[in-house]
Amino acid sequence: MLYRRFGRTELQMPVFSCGGMRYQYKWQDVAENEIPQDNQRNLVETIYRAFELGINHIETARGYGTSEMQLGKVLPQLPREKLIVQTKASPKSDSREFRRNFEQSLHFLRLDYVDLFSLHGINNEELLEQSIRPGGCLDEAKKLQAQGKVRFIGFSTHGPQDIIIKTIQTNQFDYVNLHWYYFNQNNWEAITTAKTYDMGVFIISPSDKGGKLYQPPQRLVDLCQPVSPMVFNDLFCLSHQEVHTLSVGASKPTDFDEHLKTLSLLEEAPYILKPIRERLEAEAIARLGEDWYQTWHIGLPQLEATPNQVNIPVILWLYNLAIAYDMVDYATMRYNLLGNGSHWFPGAKAENIQELDLRDCLSQSPQAEKIPQILAQADALLGGAIVQRLSQS
Repeated sequence: MLYRRFGRTELQMPVFSCGGMRYQYKWQDVAENEIPQDNQRNLVETIYRAFELGINHIETARGYGTSEMQLGKVLPQLPREKLIVQTKASPKSDSREFRRNFEQSLHFLRLDYVDLFSLHGINNEELLEQSIRPGGCLDEAKKLQAQGKVRFIGFSTHGPQDIIIKTIQTNQFDYVNLHWYYFNQNNWEAITTAKTYDMGVFIISPSDKGGKLYQPPQRLVDLCQPVSPMVFNDLFCLSHQEVHTLSVGASKPTDFDEHLKTLSLLEEAPYILKPIRERLEAEAIARLGEDWYQTWHIGLPQLEATPNQVNIPVILWLYNLAIAYDMVDYATMRYNLLGNGSHWFPGAKAENIQELDLRDCLSQSPQAEKIPQILAQADALLGGAIVQRLSQS
């Protein structure tokens, strides 16, 4: 395993982390005796496999249902000084509730402390205010830190980049968990800002939210040769030294195997990535047109300025992936989460888009005339059943 300094925490972080949201039994708390033995056995085997590989960062959250309880049966069996354990709790208007949630996490994990504690989901101004106001959730986290129950404090986010940067610039957090991949590079400025503050950078869900790369379409497989799309994305992320670790949301012990192929290729990353990126760009231009490819993202409106809060930037991005690379399954999954993702994935789909007047909100876009038609095509291509977040299932 390779390790990188995790910002000012000075922790030596493995470049792959073991995320804890896909091997648990349920997304809701249940009685311990309800957890099936085969499910628990798989989780234990997954954790031991990670530890054998040198993946000693185990990441979970209060919002991951039975994950913490199940981890509490295995983590105390491992050398505590060699583990980096992270959990997360969502900001609350009542900071006492936030603290109770953390205490429940610690109880389930059967640990005296966690190495990393995140405020989970600083996704908008309201949640940021609940976090950093005097007497708020960050103050409670710092009390826990003073009591030795938390070593380092960070935050995780699915929010827009301006909120992420604003949170980073408080200089109150040691690390950040955020989204950034080859197929969604929007948060790069947030990552460079985090570097300025010497924060650790943890990339959330690079293989799932990063493109459902464990089930890639054949076109993407062909374009990424001689490596898999998953390894290509890992190499892309880790070729940037500002990135310290990628989450592997393992559901079973073998889920690490494809990622491990990345390690021996890192020194050659520039030579491997260059022709693949050139092919991907050429394919996108061929299928979308160069003018659209170069300018589609310019001058797009914020949700608040868009009729019915249609999430135009996200819908166009998903349409592009579906058309350019046949990433229809991924785009469909994400598109149909719109309208049901709350602040984790905000905004609405483009249903009945022809009934909306978008002229004002698209006045700064060079593609203003084309976008309504593209939105309608995206809805026809990707629209379907409502998709829930995993934590709602």
